[in-house]
Amino acid sequence: MRDFPSSAQVVIIGGGIIGCSTAYHLAHLGVEVLLLERKKLTSGTTFHAAGLVGQLRSNANITQLLGYSVDLYRQLEAETGLGTGWKMNGGLRLACNEERWTEVKRQATTARSFGLEMQLLTPREAQEMWPLMQVDDVVGAAFMPTDGQANPSDITMALAKGARQKGAVILEDVKVTDIDIQHGVIRAVETSAGRVECEKVVLCAGQWSRDFAARYGVNVPLVSMQHQY
Repeated sequence: MRDFPSSAQVVIIGGGIIGCSTAYHLAHLGVEVLLLERKKLTSGTTFHAAGLVGQLRSNANITQLLGYSVDLYRQLEAETGLGTGWKMNGGLRLACNEERWTEVKRQATTARSFGLEMQLLTPREAQEMWPLMQVDDVVGAAFMPTDGQANPSDITMALAKGARQKGAVILEDVKVTDIDIQHGVIRAVETSAGRVECEKVVLCAGQWSRDFAARYGVNVPLVSMQHQY
């Protein structure tokens, strides 16, 4: 291991896609970042992620963020030389009852208001796009051509490389054991490799975040699931 740092502006706990993305963006803002991963990058929650990238949400800010993500995946490949697995192959939404069909049509209206293309389809048109699908119970469908999928592990590695290029320090096999909080202010983190003085801590520990945060009286509304697909 390289010389273990004694201080950093921000310590990030967790080396999955969220932790590495946080490190990437903070480093690009000129923040002194130290990311600590207890095992290896992507070895936790990220490893099980499906990698589906749907750009439409009911919230405008989240929709804009997802649009930025697609641009970022392209940018990362040029910036770092590492692939992200990004493929814009579109997303098909199905409605199997009238209530769901009403919701899908509402989504199409919302998509247009966000500047996104969303095509309403008959069951037969949907089957032409995906011939293996049975459409006997399908009322209608919608296709968003800008949706796609990516490889979460590849994206994480590209983000990590991009963060390092901007000065972030990323260390594996270092477990954060405690956060030193004095009078409500974070002073340091204690780790398996030593103490690190810091101003802020960002918890990006995936499914382990809830239990870790609870030790400090913070409730993270998170429920684990075996797979995302």
